[in-house]
Amino acid sequence: MTYLKKITAALAFASLSGMAMAAANPLSVHILDLQSGQPTQGVTVTLEQKQGDGWKPLSSGVTNTQGRIAAMYPENSAMQAGDYRIVFKTGEHYARLKQETFFPEIPVQFHVEKTDQHYHIPLLLSPFGFSTYRGN
Repeated sequence: MTYLKKITAALAFASLSGMAMAAANPLSVHILDLQSGQPTQGVTVTLEQKQGDGWKPLSSGVTNTQGRIAAMYPENSAMQAGDYRIVFKTGEHYARLKQETFFPEIPVQFHVEKTDQHYHIPLLLSPFGFSTYRGN
């Protein structure tokens, strides 16, 4: 095998491995703008876990051009059963658009029992309303 073919094969394997690792992450999110029907890019999203009377921050990310964060759970960590909260920081998004919104943050609390499953939390968003559900 030539040097160029070896490098190409190694890069392809690394890319596939990266996709598999992201796919193996137990939690992902997605935001769709209901006004435009388009993905919502650039929204900060945080993940917190309930501990006692408070919430412990676990991770944070920003939605990509497809409105997604494919790997929301901390890398190299197994998901534990318990209560979690995703917080979509939508106020920042609408401020960039110079558009009024009623919901500057949207917290979505959920409970995990089956830690071997994938959890996907989509947010259907408009300036004055939202909807969410457990996706896959």
